[in-house]
Amino acid sequence: MAEPLLNDLNPEQRRAVEYLDGPLLVLAGAGSGKTRVLTYKIGYLLDRGDVRPWEILSVTFTNKAAGEMRHRVEKLISAPTDGMWIGTFHSLCARILRIEAPHLGYDSNFSIYDVDDQIRLIQQVMAGLNINKDTVKPRAVQHKISDCKNKMRGPEWFEQQAGNFAERTVAKIFREYETALRRNHAFDFDDLLIKPLDIFTREPSVLEKYQQKLRYILVDEYQDTNKAQYYFVKQLSAQHRRICVVGDEDQSIYRWRGADIENILSFERDYPECEVVRLEQNYRSTQVILDAANKVVSNNELRLGKNLWSSKEGGEDITVIETGDEAAEAAMVVQIIKKALREYQLGYNDIAVLYRTNAQSRALEDKLRRANVPYVIVGGTKFFDRKEVKDVLAYLRILVNPNDTVALRRIINFPTRGIGMKTQERLEAFALQQGIRPYDAMQNLDQCDEISGAAKGKIQMFMDRLAAIKTRLEIATAFEIAREVVDTFRLSRMYELSELPEEQVRLENVNELINSIDIFVNTHPQSERTLEKYLEGVIPWEIPTNN
Repeated sequence: MAEPLLNDLNPEQRRAVEYLDGPLLVLAGAGSGKTRVLTYKIGYLLDRGDVRPWEILSVTFTNKAAGEMRHRVEKLISAPTDGMWIGTFHSLCARILRIEAPHLGYDSNFSIYDVDDQIRLIQQVMAGLNINKDTVKPRAVQHKISDCKNKMRGPEWFEQQAGNFAERTVAKIFREYETALRRNHAFDFDDLLIKPLDIFTREPSVLEKYQQKLRYILVDEYQDTNKAQYYFVKQLSAQHRRICVVGDEDQSIYRWRGADIENILSFERDYPECEVVRLEQNYRSTQVILDAANKVVSNNELRLGKNLWSSKEGGEDITVIETGDEAAEAAMVVQIIKKALREYQLGYNDIAVLYRTNAQSRALEDKLRRANVPYVIVGGTKFFDRKEVKDVLAYLRILVNPNDTVALRRIINFPTRGIGMKTQERLEAFALQQGIRPYDAMQNLDQCDEISGAAKGKIQMFMDRLAAIKTRLEIATAFEIAREVVDTFRLSRMYELSELPEEQVRLENVNELINSIDIFVNTHPQSERTLEKYLEGVIPWEIPTNN
């Protein structure tokens, strides 16, 4: 890397970029340029020729951060970053699983279940165990299972420590849920982190392969890693010990989803020879804000210590207002907005109100409406969480992985084709009796007397249409398959015939999904335009937030 580029860095940033001799802990305060340090460090490694792009593993917290980092590195070194391992923990672990899944008895075409899929599978399991979902909430069960997996604990552990009837019931569901995942040839989101570790333990040669392949490891937001993520990077770096972690122990706020602040606090104990660099110059805020922030975090008992400072002197004083309840708080917000409009000649578009959880918007919206203050709620349901999008994706998933009973249940009678719940229950009972998956049972209906001839005909028509599309998987692009699925099963037509505004929105979302698949095909090499590759890419490779 040219010397002038390194001159863009302040002394501590430069020290962090240039240190390559072993483990490195970068304690980066808010707004101190940690992304710049990570980007320049990758560029520095590549420019020196110490490693090749595919020998670098760079873990980010979000997909957006991964894309931004890749773009910045390419701009910095004026070259593509082909082959570099940049992404979230979940996406990078899934990449390893696609290669190494046979060690667990899986093919590479396994499905990946998001939270919605997990809850649907849990509901199936509970129905099979005759457990009433009014007694035990499926979402609560999913949360328990996810919490266990984040702490690398399986159903056996949960079973042993279950102390009351409710916990013993969850333990029973947990065990059967794991069996159902394997039967469906699927991993859930949390499995993506722990299954590679299972492989590393069972097959030391596989671990050694990745230790030799990934010669430099960088981890962003290290304070928010959980137990599985901690062991993942620790095992990969065990031989070469060229690991750089960047984080801020004062900003660890994700304990509720498994983050363990001890990971960053104990880094110097795990790597006694490590170098520690503190990034304390803040480029975003005035010193007034930083003085307040330093005062607040100084009360934290578990911290390694930083003192943020800025060259931006002065700034407005911070105002703290304490109110009696949420209604009074919302009323105060409205007063502040009206004062800003009146005294500072601002428009409504110049004002934003931030709140911590979605539930807090109710009181605010009520006061804003009563005061005739126009507002827009930013956010809402994510695109890939929308029903109509998940319906199309379920069709695509069953084409790639016929074991996926969650996807099959979603589409078997959607759009309505006369395969009702009674028929589905008889079909699943027949599959269970025969010891085969429901998809295979649908191909052997002549042996099932419990299903009527009319229902068999409808199932056969459904299967024939799927089979016809399935024959083209090897030769057609993801876009061609998706277009054929939407046309064959009339997934757009059902919304086109409706005049309801919400149905038109659903139609737009289906069309947007197809457009996104077309873009995917046109921006990927020929070998990566398959449906399997596309489905791998639409997984939200970051942990969902709790709102």
